[in-house]
Amino acid sequence: MSGPGLRRVRHVEVDPAAPVSTWPYEALVAILERGSIRDWAVLAKEFRRDPWGPVARQVEDYLHEPQEQRETGLTALLQRAISRARQRAEQAERDAVAARVTQLVVESGLSTTEFAERIGTSRSRLSTYRHGRVTPSATLIHRMERVSAQANGHVGG
Repeated sequence: MSGPGLRRVRHVEVDPAAPVSTWPYEALVAILERGSIRDWAVLAKEFRRDPWGPVARQVEDYLHEPQEQRETGLTALLQRAISRARQRAEQAERDAVAARVTQLVVESGLSTTEFAERIGTSRSRLSTYRHGRVTPSATLIHRMERVSAQANGHVGG
């Protein structure tokens, strides 16, 4: 018997208001095997929130288990949802890095050419970082932060 506000999924009770990431694996399996499109939409929302998180990983693990009765359309749909969530997250991360590089150049007060020289690269390569076509290494980001701070007269680095 389910308690008030709880939903029985397989042999497990879950709070539908609780984050999906707190649901036990058995509840996820039940949703995958007997859920509706609304249930799967909840999973897709969690994939977008945390593309490499535990729910995405558990669903991937489940989808890779051999099982003849599994709906291949659902498998493809969920794999695509995870893949798209990850692609969007990666693009957002590249965009954030590009914005940070641009911010550092602007805050430095140096010209693009001067900034590029101070970090040991060319103006054209710096442009690829600023537009997100190439992602600089963490070491280079650190160097950019140091150069920007020094150019601003801030001590440290």
